This record gives sequence, C-alpha cells and structure tokens, in this order.
Amino acid sequence: MRGFWFLFLVCAVAVVCFAAPKPAAVPRANEWTLDVIYEHPQQIIAELPGENKVRRFWYIILTLTNHTGREVSLYPRCELMTDSFQIIPAGKDVRGEVFERIRLRHQGKYPFLESLENADNKVLQGQDNARDIAIIWPDFDTKAKGVSLFIAGLSNETAAIDHPLKKDGRGRPVRVLLRKSLELKYKIGGDPVQRDAQELRFTEKHWVMR
Repeated sequence: MRGFWFLFLVCAVAVVCFAAPKPAAVPRANEWTLDVIYEHPQQIIAELPGENKVRRFWYIILTLTNHTGREVSLYPRCELMTDSFQIIPAGKDVRGEVFERIRLRHQGKYPFLESLENADNKVLQGQDNARDIAIIWPDFDTKAKGVSLFIAGLSNETAAIDHPLKKDGRGRPVRVLLRKSLELKYKIGGDPVQRDAQELRFTEKHWVMR
C-alpha cells in the first residue's frame, strides 16, 4: 500500500508539472521581472540561545535590481524541494540570530544585507537601489541527492490552470494560480555522514510557472 501511495504522489507531481505553462518569451504589457544575481547556496551551523543542540541551515543570497521602468512590489515565496519530495518553505523555524550570523559573515561584500522575512516590499528603480536579500532554510533530508530552489515574487507574471485532481462543488476542476518563479537546481556532492563537507553543485537554472 505504501508503494501505491508513493507512485500516486509521483504521478500527481508529474501531471502538475506537465500541465503548467511556460513563462512568456515576450512579456505582455504591464508585466515585469526583476534582474537577479545570486550566490550559490551555503550552509551555516548555529547553536542558538535557549537550545541545547547545534542546528544546520542553508541559505542563498540574491541581488535584485529593478530595471522595469517603475517601482514594483516584492512579495516573495520561496521553497526548497528535495528529490525525495520534501518541501520546506523559506524561514521555517529560522530564528533572527541565524540571519545575524549570515549578515556578519558577508558584511564585507553585502553591507546592507536584508533577511527575506524583514525585507521592505518596495523595489525602487535603478542600480543604486539594488537589494541584497538572504533566503534561509533549515537542514533537509540527508538522504536527498538533489534539491531545487523555487523563488516566486521576482515577477508579476501569472497564469491560471485547472487542477488535475481537485474539483469544486459543481464537479469542475479547481483553478490554480501559478506565478513566474526562478528555479535553481543542484546536485548534492559528498558523503551524507560528512554533512559539514557536503556542497550543492549547480546544474540548471529555469524560469517556470509554479
């Protein structure tokens, strides 16, 4: 029975991915996408006040620049998904002390680094108003061989599709709103037993509707 439900989950994920449209090659009127530069994920270890254990976190730093010709609003939603189907939202169980340690680690290169949770939601135009933002996740499944980072909110492009399984009260497919999202894919190198030495090796970058 467990094998059946695992196969069902795999099929459901495949259906959703297959049905999702791709972002437009040419933006429509009033659609925008921020320019993005990113550091590849790193890990940090923290023993936090009041906790009697050492915890591991992974983070990525984005530099966002607005060349859209207008002031835009930033409402990001970021998830880490492993190839074992574990999905972790950014900021889950992440205390402010973790960001502070990351900020100190990178203060030379990113003196105005912001955390995703506390970042201002306005992005002004121009290079002088570029924003550096840290996105943080707690450690994930040590058996995973690869992860994908999905970062939505860097564009206002959206699309609606029919859910392949859910129905409304009239038996019609539930409509699902998708957002243009940056997907960064990584393979996990090294021995899981030596977690400190493991690295995420970059493999692909895509813009997807999710």
